[in-house]
Amino acid sequence: MVEEAIAEHYGEGEMRCPVHLSIGQEAAAVGVCDALALTDKIYSTHRCHAHYLAKGGDLNRMFAEICGKAAGCIGGRGGSMHLMDLEKGMMASIPIVASSIPIATGSALADKRMRSGKVTVAFIGDASIEEGVFHESANFAVLHRLPIVFVCENNLYSVYTPLRQRQPDRPLTNVALAHGMRAAHGDGNNLEETYRLMSDAVAHARCGNGPTFLLLDTYRWREHCGPNFDNRIGYRTEAEYLQWETRCPIRALHKKLGSGLAPQREKAMVEAITVEIESARAFARAAPLPEPAQASQFVYA
Repeated sequence: MVEEAIAEHYGEGEMRCPVHLSIGQEAAAVGVCDALALTDKIYSTHRCHAHYLAKGGDLNRMFAEICGKAAGCIGGRGGSMHLMDLEKGMMASIPIVASSIPIATGSALADKRMRSGKVTVAFIGDASIEEGVFHESANFAVLHRLPIVFVCENNLYSVYTPLRQRQPDRPLTNVALAHGMRAAHGDGNNLEETYRLMSDAVAHARCGNGPTFLLLDTYRWREHCGPNFDNRIGYRTEAEYLQWETRCPIRALHKKLGSGLAPQREKAMVEAITVEIESARAFARAAPLPEPAQASQFVYA
């Protein structure tokens, strides 16, 4: 609902940055983050809204950040692709493909040395394993038995290029196995399966047994960057989209709950969330822009 509101109002010009929506991929974010403790850490990508909210992020500060306001979660300096909240364990969101991987690996190394008991998650896309830094980090994480889970949200595309044009035909988990890393593969649109696999990976890491590569199959509904649908431009077919739409994680969970979710309770939930979203949008609109005099703050040379 949050991202549907972003898509609906993006054209009004209040949001001062590109947005990468996770509509269609919600179960992966929720299933992973629900298996974590508040003190555990996550490092995200350009598609970070769902991760931020699933880790307990503040909706007011999220909307303010997207609108470039001083009340944003990083003061309006980064926008949609740089959401973070250290108190919630949302350590960083970095838009450059694979760039969060070595930072997350270093964070896991620090926690192991300090014996903090914390687990780190590196959210990555399927294109990230094509970058050299993934292989360096995977090798290091296995060698040092680091408490980290590499969560690969495989939505089949890197912008407009399908997986089959970028990688040889083999299971993506084989890449992790080649580094001696434990690997698991699941339906990223199935909330319960995702939670089960992630809980197992977290327990494995927390006990000092090292990293896991968790591959989750999912699919983004909207365009790579922006609020619209883009099936007409030719890099994917309408038939493929419709096939994945039938696997909507929200509808699947709704169907599974069946009579367990009373209509009046569902209606009350939707109404409460709608109010929360509109309140956050109003908060962002009313918040001041950052002071120009502070533009050089946090900039290092």
